[in-house]
Amino acid sequence: MIRIIQFTTVHPRTDVRITIKEVATLSRCLDARVDLFVQDGLGDALGTNDDFGIVDTGLPYKGRIKRMTRGAWRMYCAVRAARPTVAHFHDPELIPVGLLLRMSGIKVIYDVHEDLPRQIASKVYIRPALRGIMAKSAAVIEWIAGCSFNGIVAAVPSIANRFPDHKTILLRNFPLPEDVVAPDVRPYAERPDNFTYIGGLTKVRGTREMVAATHLVRKTSARLQLAGSFQQQDYQEVVAATDGWNRVDYHGWVGRRQITEILGNSRAGMVVLHDTPAHVDSLPVKFFEYMAAGLPVISSDFPMLRDIITQNKCGLIVDPMDPTAIAGAMTRILSYPNEAEAMGRRGQRAVTKTYNWPTEGQKLVRFYHKRLGVPLKSVAVDVAL
Repeated sequence: MIRIIQFTTVHPRTDVRITIKEVATLSRCLDARVDLFVQDGLGDALGTNDDFGIVDTGLPYKGRIKRMTRGAWRMYCAVRAARPTVAHFHDPELIPVGLLLRMSGIKVIYDVHEDLPRQIASKVYIRPALRGIMAKSAAVIEWIAGCSFNGIVAAVPSIANRFPDHKTILLRNFPLPEDVVAPDVRPYAERPDNFTYIGGLTKVRGTREMVAATHLVRKTSARLQLAGSFQQQDYQEVVAATDGWNRVDYHGWVGRRQITEILGNSRAGMVVLHDTPAHVDSLPVKFFEYMAAGLPVISSDFPMLRDIITQNKCGLIVDPMDPTAIAGAMTRILSYPNEAEAMGRRGQRAVTKTYNWPTEGQKLVRFYHKRLGVPLKSVAVDVAL
């Protein structure tokens, strides 16, 4: 039987894009054995005939250098010993592993989640004199990978444009059907004046600006719902000292049921990410999850996000560094509730029709079938062809 192995030394086995979306979709639709190889020390998880298995290649190494060398070599040995038909990896540091596997006659796919050269060029902890050299080196290495590997899976258009067209697909990280909150959770007109952000609470994700904006909204019933974890204690202290914190409900990390409840009691979702290379060309999952929940989105004015909001009339765009502008958008949502509700409905329809994982998953299945020659299960023929 054809065997497909997706592998990572960086991401957890619970990673939604890798495990819940890609691996699970391929396992359901392809007539092949599909496994996920990870490196977390949590042990193997055997799959059934209709499910995928998880293979643990050992405890993770502490420190990036050890992970990129010893961890990568351990992963190479494990994947090479399994002799898969296709090896599909998700971490740029595993490009050497992919090249070695390709030299062994294995078909290799590189799944590119982020723009590595641009990220390196923006790292403040790298000396300025070295950033340009390292970024150009990364671009050359990825170019070699693009020429050598059998396929490239790109998360956003700007990444896809850097690789050969004939072997590259754009696979956007759109939400799963279960992420769509039923529209009758609570009538929009009866909801409290809540605005919601769900995700990591960091400086570049605009946490402080959202808090400051909430303080500036004249309607004192407006509150900000923050669900997620602060990654740095000192930054949490800075945010907690910001005017507006008294109008914040901080939930910490919450599960899916609580997220559904928070979204179902909100007027709008917030995505005011700072203008960084990692953000400007990204398609944040939370952006589409807000749309899926029937919420208008208050978003940073980035080209791709602006296009989605403009085309679907599903939200408002703002300068993410300007709390006054953010507060203005929040005030508009509260001042024109019928317009805001209509935005949310249009966004939800757009997710149901276009911005959803089943639509993207079909592209991945077709890619495996047509480019790599992996046969389909009979139930998947209509989906993939």
